[in-house]
Amino acid sequence: MGYRVVVVGATGNVGREMLNILAEREFPVDEVAAVASSRSQGSEIDFGDSGTTLKVRSLEHFDFAGWDMALFAAGSEASAKYAPIAAKAGCVVIDNSSYFRMDPDVPLIVPEVNPDAIDGYVRRNIIANPNCSTAQMVVALKPLHDEAQITRVVVSTYQSVSGAGKGGMDELFSQTRDIFVGDKGEPKTFTKQIAFNVIPHIDSFLDDGSTKEEWKMVAETKKILDAKIKVTATCVRVPVFVGHSEAINIEFANEITAERAREVLREAPGIMVVDKREDGGYVTPVECVGDYATYISRIREDSTLEHGLNLWCVSDNLRKGAALNAIQIAELLGRKHLKKG
Repeated sequence: MGYRVVVVGATGNVGREMLNILAEREFPVDEVAAVASSRSQGSEIDFGDSGTTLKVRSLEHFDFAGWDMALFAAGSEASAKYAPIAAKAGCVVIDNSSYFRMDPDVPLIVPEVNPDAIDGYVRRNIIANPNCSTAQMVVALKPLHDEAQITRVVVSTYQSVSGAGKGGMDELFSQTRDIFVGDKGEPKTFTKQIAFNVIPHIDSFLDDGSTKEEWKMVAETKKILDAKIKVTATCVRVPVFVGHSEAINIEFANEITAERAREVLREAPGIMVVDKREDGGYVTPVECVGDYATYISRIREDSTLEHGLNLWCVSDNLRKGAALNAIQIAELLGRKHLKKG
């Protein structure tokens, strides 16, 4: 016996990945509903590579009663309005937007990091999926924190345009093409030219000069991993289609060598260590696309700290940063709370 699963925002980048990963991981489903705005109603979408197609249903008129789980990937506005409706109907919501992440009654889950926190879903019948950059970072930090107790993290991100949705990917493509033929592509999705450029600005600015994306990394890391860890972030958009990268500097309370960190990370769930001190002995974004793992490279000691490390962290943001993590939450929910058969 399987689950009845709803994918909300099924026609978007993350929604399509959710459908792909449900099929790839052979998630036990009896029925899958592809749901999106009324603009997409009646269109058809593939359910992975199975050859099965799903007819898209309208979110505005969808009845969540009788469905086991709803994976939301339609943005904060849709989540704010429809997630509580689904939850009240008895359908457990796993939400990819930022809307519920800092709600104290909603668990914020990365299954490799804080699986036991999922028990708190019963308070609202909602579980939050973290920000894409936070998700891959805490997967890397968790085993190191358990080993030597992290006190401070300084992270600089190199985030792909797919984090801004289809519009971001289209803008990088069209601007690149325009520049090659001598035209000037005007920015629409981004604040400045993204082709052949980097933009140190993701999401809106806050009063202290940081951006909301940077605030998310700080606040979410504390909620997921440890409230005592000090975190500071600089988030940058780069002209890469898929795959987020992070340069992470970590300060520890206790001694840890680069070699020991390498050993710990190799044994940790969800991580692949590729760390050869030679040309090409590291992972770049184009190499992680389509993979489940968070890749760690360039592990080395920071000589400016008593106990410090630097490392390079890369992951497919549409997968571990969004869709995969949501499916892993669904798998965890099924194992612990919604057992079938």
